[in-house]
Amino acid sequence: MSFTPRTAVVTASDSGIGRATAVALAEAGLDVGITWHSDEQGANDTADEVRAHGRRAVVTRLDTSDLESCGDAVDGLIDELGGVDVFVNNAGRGDNAPFLDMTLDQWRSTVATDLDGAFVCLQRAAQKMVDAGNGGRLIAVTSVHETQPRVGSAAYDAAKHGLGGLVKTMAIELGAENITVNAVAPGEISTPMNDAEDVDPHRIERPGLPLRRPGDAREIAAVVAFLASPAASYVTGASWPVDGGMLLMGPHAGSHLTSDDWRRP
Repeated sequence: MSFTPRTAVVTASDSGIGRATAVALAEAGLDVGITWHSDEQGANDTADEVRAHGRRAVVTRLDTSDLESCGDAVDGLIDELGGVDVFVNNAGRGDNAPFLDMTLDQWRSTVATDLDGAFVCLQRAAQKMVDAGNGGRLIAVTSVHETQPRVGSAAYDAAKHGLGGLVKTMAIELGAENITVNAVAPGEISTPMNDAEDVDPHRIERPGLPLRRPGDAREIAAVVAFLASPAASYVTGASWPVDGGMLLMGPHAGSHLTSDDWRRP
């Protein structure tokens, strides 16, 4: 409980879950490093929100599919920020191609972005934490597909399964350094990835979910902020589904489907 975070980096924080997380951590009193891939203005807007809470914001571009440069980008951002107590690996991309139609380039692009790049960035942040000797929090935003597959998402599913396993191994190895490592696994969330950021999720009907609606990015951010806080000091190696009960519905959904529509991505 003596861990008091002051600085955080949130990758892909130009919109969606990343932006909500950066703002939530600023509200908790942390200075925040913000990264963007294609939306620089979105990152600057996030930075403005962080500063509106009286915290410092630092912005840089990060492409997690560029394995030769993404680690250096993380190092530079952390150095400019003055250290890192919390690192949230949120950057990722999806794919939507049936397994038999997926090209090797599609596979490599998704796995590089979602798993290889995550490994590089998390490793760089972890090394900074070890060197500082103050402990830390490493949090990976995965997906419900970390544990359950989806038709048409072979590369995405494989990458998220792999990231979930990486989190668990890191938790074992870094515990002695007082660094906790956890995953947050969103279900369907109203974000740009789902083409729904500007839609109030409370107005969308999802009868197949126990909570009957998609989630709001701020509901993911709230769980990330908890895991980043002193209150989560004894939580490590866990994956936290934030999915409105989606993962509970496997047998129910399977036995109540009335057509083969689910077989098409």
